[in-house]
Amino acid sequence: METGKVMQYVASFCVVAVLGIFGYVVYESKMLSYLSGDPKACINCHTMNTHYATWQHSSHRDRATCVECHLPRDTFINKMISKSRDGINHSLAMTLGGYGKNLRITDNAAERIQANCISCHQELVSQMLANSELYPQKDGVPMGRNCWECHRSVPHGTTRSLLATQNNLGIKEL
Repeated sequence: METGKVMQYVASFCVVAVLGIFGYVVYESKMLSYLSGDPKACINCHTMNTHYATWQHSSHRDRATCVECHLPRDTFINKMISKSRDGINHSLAMTLGGYGKNLRITDNAAERIQANCISCHQELVSQMLANSELYPQKDGVPMGRNCWECHRSVPHGTTRSLLATQNNLGIKEL
């Protein structure tokens, strides 16, 4: 056989192998589910089980999904940028084990969640927003506090440890 033909077969085999491995990684990681708004995509990673289970037992379960609280709602591009940034951060933390026993929210994610809380509860916080100039601003938060400083158990309950609900609350089918 000619050397050129052998190289074509080797190159073709390598391309097929790389595509096969990529397809397997996409399938095993359930990568395409992250493009959806389904809350079950969040539990592809076992460390989110506690957050998912506590959300399922909350009053927000029927009103707001993970995406509606944790991602910007202004444009599709901002949503995808935030989703990608969070995904990379989550992947690195999970792969390298850098998250400890409790997950911590980033400043960027806190801003998005605060904005979404206010957006959904606009009617309830309208007077507070109207008087916000009377409140001292803390870390750029208009009313000086994030919503969850007072509403700590909404929507994830009081259980925060990754070890706490593994066998207690459980995940139920919605």
